[in-house]
Amino acid sequence: MLSRKARLHCRLHLHFIFVLSLLRLSSTATAQGAAPESAPPLFPGGALLSWNSTFLTRGQPANSGGIPVTARPTFSHEGDFNFTWGFYPNFDLTILVPIVTTRFTLPGATSAGGTGPGDVTVLIKYRFYRKDSPRGTTQASLTLGPKLPTGSTGLASSGGTKLPASLQPGTGSTDLFLAANWTYTGLFDIRRLVADEDFHSLVRSRGTQSTQLGSNFESRFWLSYRPYEEKSGKREWFIGPELTWQHFQDDNIAGTTQKGSGGDTLLAGITSYVSPRPGMHFWLGMDWDVAHSNSASFMPVRRHISFGITQQFRVHL
Repeated sequence: MLSRKARLHCRLHLHFIFVLSLLRLSSTATAQGAAPESAPPLFPGGALLSWNSTFLTRGQPANSGGIPVTARPTFSHEGDFNFTWGFYPNFDLTILVPIVTTRFTLPGATSAGGTGPGDVTVLIKYRFYRKDSPRGTTQASLTLGPKLPTGSTGLASSGGTKLPASLQPGTGSTDLFLAANWTYTGLFDIRRLVADEDFHSLVRSRGTQSTQLGSNFESRFWLSYRPYEEKSGKREWFIGPELTWQHFQDDNIAGTTQKGSGGDTLLAGITSYVSPRPGMHFWLGMDWDVAHSNSASFMPVRRHISFGITQQFRVHL
Protein backbone atom coordinates (compact mmCIF):
# COMPACT_ATOMS: atom_id res chain seq x y z
CA MET A 1 0.00 0.00 0.00
CA LEU A 2 1.30 3.45 -0.97
CA SER A 3 2.00 5.98 1.73
CA ARG A 4 0.03 9.21 1.90
CA LYS A 5 3.01 11.13 0.57
CA ALA A 6 3.43 8.73 -2.36
CA ARG A 7 -0.29 8.92 -3.23
CA LEU A 8 -0.13 12.72 -3.17
CA HIS A 9 2.92 12.67 -5.46
CA CYS A 10 1.10 10.37 -7.93
CA ARG A 11 -1.96 12.64 -7.99
CA LEU A 12 0.20 15.71 -8.59
CA HIS A 13 2.09 13.94 -11.36
CA LEU A 14 -1.16 12.91 -13.11
CA HIS A 15 -2.52 16.44 -12.72
CA PHE A 16 0.69 17.79 -14.24
CA ILE A 17 0.41 15.52 -17.30
CA PHE A 18 -3.22 16.52 -17.82
CA VAL A 19 -2.49 20.25 -17.65
CA LEU A 20 0.43 19.94 -20.04
CA SER A 21 -1.91 18.68 -22.73
CA LEU A 22 -3.69 22.06 -22.65
CA LEU A 23 -0.72 24.39 -22.93
CA ARG A 24 -0.02 27.19 -25.32
CA LEU A 25 2.90 29.58 -25.55
CA SER A 26 1.86 33.20 -25.89
CA SER A 27 4.09 34.33 -28.69
CA THR A 28 4.76 37.42 -30.72
CA ALA A 29 4.39 35.43 -33.85
CA THR A 30 0.87 35.72 -35.26
CA ALA A 31 -1.72 33.00 -34.83
CA GLN A 32 -0.32 29.63 -33.84
CA GLY A 33 1.45 28.85 -30.60
CA ALA A 34 2.91 25.85 -28.87
CA ALA A 35 -0.46 24.24 -28.00
CA PRO A 36 -4.14 24.78 -28.81
CA GLU A 37 -5.46 26.85 -25.91
CA SER A 38 -3.96 30.29 -25.26
CA ALA A 39 -5.05 31.23 -21.73
CA PRO A 40 -3.80 28.31 -19.55
CA PRO A 41 -0.28 28.65 -18.09
CA LEU A 42 2.14 25.81 -17.44
CA PHE A 43 1.84 23.77 -14.29
CA PRO A 44 4.41 24.91 -11.68
CA GLY A 45 7.72 23.22 -12.49
CA GLY A 46 6.65 22.44 -16.06
CA ALA A 47 8.53 23.65 -19.13
CA LEU A 48 8.42 23.39 -22.89
CA LEU A 49 10.68 23.80 -25.90
CA SER A 50 9.07 24.70 -29.19
CA TRP A 51 9.94 25.51 -32.81
CA ASN A 52 7.52 27.64 -34.82
CA SER A 53 8.06 28.31 -38.54
CA THR A 54 6.02 31.17 -40.02
CA PHE A 55 5.83 32.19 -43.70
CA LEU A 56 4.25 35.51 -44.74
CA THR A 57 3.50 36.82 -48.23
CA ARG A 58 2.51 40.48 -48.62
CA GLY A 59 1.03 42.55 -51.41
CA GLN A 60 3.29 44.97 -53.26
CA PRO A 61 3.11 48.76 -52.86
CA ALA A 62 0.94 50.40 -55.52
CA ASN A 63 3.52 52.95 -56.73
CA SER A 64 7.23 52.30 -56.46
CA GLY A 65 10.24 52.62 -58.73
CA GLY A 66 12.55 51.12 -56.13
CA ILE A 67 12.52 50.05 -52.48
CA PRO A 68 10.27 52.38 -50.45
CA VAL A 69 11.53 53.51 -47.04
CA THR A 70 8.45 51.87 -45.47
CA ALA A 71 8.66 48.63 -47.51
CA ARG A 72 7.75 45.37 -45.78
CA PRO A 73 9.11 42.08 -47.12
CA THR A 74 7.03 40.71 -49.97
CA PHE A 75 8.12 37.33 -48.55
CA SER A 76 9.42 36.58 -45.06
CA HIS A 77 10.13 33.60 -42.86
CA GLU A 78 10.51 33.62 -39.09
CA GLY A 79 11.74 30.60 -37.18
CA ASP A 80 11.15 30.95 -33.45
CA PHE A 81 12.89 29.00 -30.70
CA ASN A 82 10.62 29.10 -27.64
CA PHE A 83 11.35 28.22 -24.03
CA THR A 84 8.61 28.51 -21.42
CA TRP A 85 8.84 27.68 -17.72
CA GLY A 86 6.02 27.56 -15.18
CA PHE A 87 7.99 29.09 -12.32
CA TYR A 88 5.04 29.74 -9.96
CA PRO A 89 1.32 28.84 -9.79
CA ASN A 90 -0.51 30.75 -12.57
CA PHE A 91 2.74 32.33 -13.84
CA ASP A 92 4.85 31.54 -16.93
CA LEU A 93 8.21 32.87 -18.09
CA THR A 94 8.77 32.77 -21.86
CA ILE A 95 11.91 33.50 -23.87
CA LEU A 96 11.49 33.80 -27.64
CA VAL A 97 14.55 33.78 -29.96
CA PRO A 98 13.78 34.33 -33.68
CA ILE A 99 15.77 33.80 -36.86
CA VAL A 100 14.34 36.04 -39.60
CA THR A 101 14.59 35.97 -43.40
CA THR A 102 13.29 38.96 -45.38
CA ARG A 103 12.94 39.37 -49.15
CA PHE A 104 11.57 42.36 -51.07
CA THR A 105 10.91 41.83 -54.77
CA LEU A 106 9.31 43.97 -57.48
CA PRO A 107 8.46 42.68 -60.99
CA GLY A 108 11.45 43.17 -63.25
CA ALA A 109 13.63 44.45 -60.39
CA THR A 110 16.47 42.89 -58.43
CA SER A 111 15.29 41.48 -55.12
CA ALA A 112 16.88 42.45 -51.82
CA GLY A 113 16.94 40.95 -48.37
CA GLY A 114 18.77 38.43 -46.21
CA THR A 115 18.76 36.35 -43.05
CA GLY A 116 19.80 37.22 -39.51
CA PRO A 117 18.89 36.99 -35.83
CA GLY A 118 15.74 38.82 -34.82
CA ASP A 119 14.91 40.63 -31.59
CA VAL A 120 14.65 38.49 -28.44
CA THR A 121 11.40 38.76 -26.47
CA VAL A 122 10.99 38.01 -22.74
CA LEU A 123 7.43 37.55 -21.47
CA ILE A 124 5.60 36.93 -18.19
CA LYS A 125 2.10 35.40 -18.35
CA TYR A 126 -0.34 35.59 -15.43
CA ARG A 127 -3.61 33.64 -15.34
CA PHE A 128 -5.92 35.80 -13.25
CA TYR A 129 -9.17 33.89 -13.76
CA ARG A 130 -10.26 30.25 -13.83
CA LYS A 131 -13.73 28.80 -13.32
CA ASP A 132 -14.58 25.10 -13.60
CA SER A 133 -18.12 23.86 -14.26
CA PRO A 134 -19.84 20.71 -15.58
CA ARG A 135 -19.67 22.34 -19.01
CA GLY A 136 -15.91 22.83 -18.93
CA THR A 137 -13.37 25.46 -17.90
CA THR A 138 -13.18 29.21 -18.52
CA GLN A 139 -9.75 30.84 -18.19
CA ALA A 140 -8.25 34.28 -18.80
CA SER A 141 -4.66 35.54 -18.67
CA LEU A 142 -2.48 38.59 -19.30
CA THR A 143 1.01 38.63 -20.81
CA LEU A 144 3.58 41.43 -20.64
CA GLY A 145 7.22 41.84 -21.59
CA PRO A 146 9.89 43.66 -23.61
CA LYS A 147 11.17 42.96 -27.09
CA LEU A 148 14.90 43.72 -26.87
CA PRO A 149 17.07 45.27 -29.65
CA THR A 150 19.27 42.18 -30.16
CA GLY A 151 18.54 41.56 -33.85
CA SER A 152 20.64 42.27 -36.92
CA THR A 153 20.18 45.73 -38.52
CA GLY A 154 22.98 45.70 -41.11
CA LEU A 155 21.45 44.06 -44.21
CA ALA A 156 22.35 45.88 -47.43
CA SER A 157 21.37 45.71 -51.10
CA SER A 158 23.69 44.33 -53.79
CA GLY A 159 24.90 47.89 -54.36
CA GLY A 160 25.95 48.23 -50.72
CA THR A 161 23.10 50.51 -49.64
CA LYS A 162 21.64 49.64 -46.26
CA LEU A 163 18.10 48.34 -46.54
CA PRO A 164 15.28 50.23 -44.78
CA ALA A 165 14.64 49.41 -41.12
CA SER A 166 11.39 47.64 -42.08
CA LEU A 167 13.39 45.04 -44.08
CA GLN A 168 15.93 44.30 -41.34
CA PRO A 169 15.67 41.15 -39.13
CA GLY A 170 15.97 43.37 -36.05
CA THR A 171 14.51 46.81 -35.35
CA GLY A 172 17.09 48.38 -33.04
CA SER A 173 14.23 49.42 -30.75
CA THR A 174 13.05 48.30 -27.33
CA ASP A 175 9.33 47.57 -27.69
CA LEU A 176 6.57 46.46 -25.33
CA PHE A 177 4.48 43.33 -25.94
CA LEU A 178 1.02 43.12 -24.34
CA ALA A 179 -1.53 40.31 -24.65
CA ALA A 180 -4.87 39.22 -23.23
CA ASN A 181 -6.10 35.64 -23.73
CA TRP A 182 -9.41 33.94 -23.06
CA THR A 183 -10.32 30.24 -23.44
CA TYR A 184 -13.85 28.84 -23.07
CA THR A 185 -14.22 25.07 -23.23
CA GLY A 186 -17.57 23.38 -23.69
CA LEU A 187 -19.11 26.06 -25.92
CA PHE A 188 -22.88 25.46 -26.39
CA ASP A 189 -22.47 22.67 -23.79
CA ILE A 190 -20.45 20.66 -26.31
CA ARG A 191 -17.49 19.36 -24.31
CA ARG A 192 -15.09 19.16 -27.25
CA LEU A 193 -15.93 22.59 -28.69
CA VAL A 194 -13.54 25.37 -27.59
CA ALA A 195 -13.61 29.14 -28.22
CA ASP A 196 -10.21 30.81 -27.93
CA GLU A 197 -9.44 34.54 -28.23
CA ASP A 198 -5.94 36.03 -28.43
CA PHE A 199 -5.55 39.82 -28.47
CA HIS A 200 -2.04 41.22 -28.50
CA SER A 201 -0.18 44.41 -29.32
CA LEU A 202 3.42 45.42 -29.94
CA VAL A 203 4.01 49.04 -28.90
CA ARG A 204 7.01 50.35 -30.82
CA SER A 205 9.75 52.85 -29.97
CA ARG A 206 12.34 54.53 -32.20
CA GLY A 207 15.11 52.25 -33.43
CA THR A 208 17.66 51.87 -36.22
CA GLN A 209 17.88 54.56 -38.96
CA SER A 210 15.79 56.93 -36.76
CA THR A 211 12.77 54.80 -37.65
CA GLN A 212 9.81 54.06 -35.40
CA LEU A 213 7.89 51.26 -37.06
CA GLY A 214 4.13 51.49 -36.58
CA SER A 215 2.73 49.80 -33.49
CA ASN A 216 0.46 46.90 -34.35
CA PHE A 217 -2.62 45.26 -32.86
CA GLU A 218 -3.99 41.80 -33.60
CA SER A 219 -7.12 39.92 -32.58
CA ARG A 220 -7.43 36.22 -33.40
CA PHE A 221 -10.52 34.11 -32.69
CA TRP A 222 -10.27 30.35 -33.12
CA LEU A 223 -13.16 27.93 -32.81
CA SER A 224 -11.79 24.41 -32.43
CA TYR A 225 -13.33 20.97 -32.14
CA ARG A 226 -11.74 17.67 -31.14
CA PRO A 227 -13.01 15.03 -33.60
CA TYR A 228 -10.67 12.50 -31.98
CA GLU A 229 -9.74 12.11 -28.31
CA GLU A 230 -8.57 8.98 -26.53
CA LYS A 231 -10.27 8.34 -23.21
CA SER A 232 -6.84 8.27 -21.57
CA GLY A 233 -6.01 11.69 -23.03
CA LYS A 234 -2.81 10.38 -24.62
CA ARG A 235 -3.81 11.34 -28.17
CA GLU A 236 -6.07 14.07 -29.46
CA TRP A 237 -6.77 16.17 -32.53
CA PHE A 238 -8.00 19.78 -32.67
CA ILE A 239 -9.22 21.47 -35.85
CA GLY A 240 -11.33 24.51 -36.67
CA PRO A 241 -11.72 27.87 -38.44
CA GLU A 242 -10.12 31.11 -37.34
CA LEU A 243 -10.58 34.81 -38.02
CA THR A 244 -7.80 37.37 -37.53
CA TRP A 245 -7.90 41.18 -37.63
CA GLN A 246 -4.62 43.10 -37.88
CA HIS A 247 -4.09 46.85 -37.51
CA PHE A 248 -0.78 48.57 -38.30
CA GLN A 249 -0.12 52.20 -37.45
CA ASP A 250 1.88 54.47 -39.78
CA ASP A 251 5.69 54.42 -39.58
CA ASN A 252 7.61 57.47 -38.40
CA ILE A 253 11.04 58.25 -39.89
CA ALA A 254 13.22 61.04 -38.48
CA GLY A 255 10.17 62.64 -36.89
CA THR A 256 8.01 62.50 -40.03
CA THR A 257 4.90 60.32 -40.15
CA GLN A 258 4.74 58.24 -43.32
CA LYS A 259 1.07 58.64 -44.21
CA GLY A 260 -0.62 55.53 -45.60
CA SER A 261 2.12 53.09 -44.55
CA GLY A 262 -0.24 51.53 -42.00
CA GLY A 263 -3.63 49.91 -42.44
CA ASP A 264 -5.94 47.02 -41.60
CA THR A 265 -6.17 43.41 -42.77
CA LEU A 266 -8.78 40.72 -42.19
CA LEU A 267 -7.59 37.12 -42.55
CA ALA A 268 -9.58 33.89 -42.49
CA GLY A 269 -8.24 30.35 -42.34
CA ILE A 270 -8.05 27.04 -40.56
CA THR A 271 -5.75 25.59 -37.89
CA SER A 272 -5.15 22.02 -36.74
CA TYR A 273 -3.23 20.58 -33.80
CA VAL A 274 -2.33 16.91 -33.32
CA SER A 275 -1.06 15.47 -30.04
CA PRO A 276 0.42 11.98 -30.66
CA ARG A 277 1.38 11.60 -27.01
CA PRO A 278 1.12 13.58 -23.76
CA GLY A 279 3.30 16.68 -23.80
CA MET A 280 3.84 16.83 -27.58
CA HIS A 281 1.98 18.85 -30.21
CA PHE A 282 2.32 19.32 -33.97
CA TRP A 283 0.37 22.14 -35.59
CA LEU A 284 -0.37 23.61 -39.02
CA GLY A 285 -2.30 26.78 -39.73
CA MET A 286 -3.12 28.69 -42.92
CA ASP A 287 -4.76 32.11 -43.36
CA TRP A 288 -5.69 34.15 -46.41
CA ASP A 289 -6.49 37.82 -46.94
CA VAL A 290 -10.24 38.47 -47.29
CA ALA A 291 -10.21 42.28 -46.89
CA HIS A 292 -7.62 45.04 -46.40
CA SER A 293 -6.99 48.79 -46.55
CA ASN A 294 -6.22 50.32 -49.95
CA SER A 295 -3.52 52.86 -49.04
CA ALA A 296 -0.95 53.16 -51.81
CA SER A 297 2.06 52.30 -49.61
CA PHE A 298 0.34 49.77 -47.32
CA MET A 299 1.49 46.17 -47.86
CA PRO A 300 -1.19 43.84 -46.39
CA VAL A 301 -0.55 40.23 -45.46
CA ARG A 302 -1.96 38.13 -48.31
CA ARG A 303 -1.07 34.65 -47.06
CA HIS A 304 0.14 33.28 -43.74
CA ILE A 305 1.33 29.72 -43.12
CA SER A 306 2.60 28.47 -39.76
CA PHE A 307 3.67 25.06 -38.53
CA GLY A 308 5.67 23.76 -35.62
CA ILE A 309 6.33 21.23 -32.90
CA THR A 310 6.49 21.51 -29.13
CA GLN A 311 7.78 19.16 -26.46
CA GLN A 312 6.88 19.63 -22.81
CA PHE A 313 8.83 18.34 -19.84
CA ARG A 314 9.35 18.84 -16.13
CA VAL A 315 12.07 20.96 -14.54
CA HIS A 316 13.39 19.48 -11.29
CA LEU A 317 14.77 22.16 -9.00
